Amino acid sequence: MTFTAEKPTGSKADVYRSLEKQAVALLGGETDAIANAANFSALLFHAVPDVNWLGFYFHQPAAGQLVLGPFQGQVACTRIPVGQGVCGTAFATETTQRVADVNAFPGHIACDSVSRSELVVPLLFKGRCFGVLDVDSPLPARFDAVDQVGMERLAQVYVEALSVPPVCLP
Repeated sequence: MTFTAEKPTGSKADVYRSLEKQAVALLGGETDAIANAANFSALLFHAVPDVNWLGFYFHQPAAGQLVLGPFQGQVACTRIPVGQGVCGTAFATETTQRVADVNAFPGHIACDSVSRSELVVPLLFKGRCFGVLDVDSPLPARFDAVDQVGMERLAQVYVEALSVPPVCLP
């Protein structure tokens, strides 16, 4: 499948279906985790409305932290302790975190004071979490169940393109 960048239109569900097809085409044939993360974050950042940051954090087992990976948006926190903040919680629990108001999230780590809501999807390779896909918005309650399902499916497209995860699994 050949990749063609198109600005998706239609319902929110239609946009995610279109992005999924584009992501499959974009990542097809490339197995490098970092290269794919860079292109993947650019694709989504420019196609998903009302997002001010979108990118990856990868687990560094020896440090017990998530370390910043490819992203689009303002500069970001470089390291996040496992279990802390929205990203650290998503990683530690291996569950998607959809937060309507980041300021109400206990222990929220404010990398960008403009962000008001967040959606973080854990990345699992062969059943083991190696990082997270983090999406921020300046709008409160920006993300709903359709966004969650869409981003979870997109994260799976990213994972399925990999031959190995970007870091050693613990």
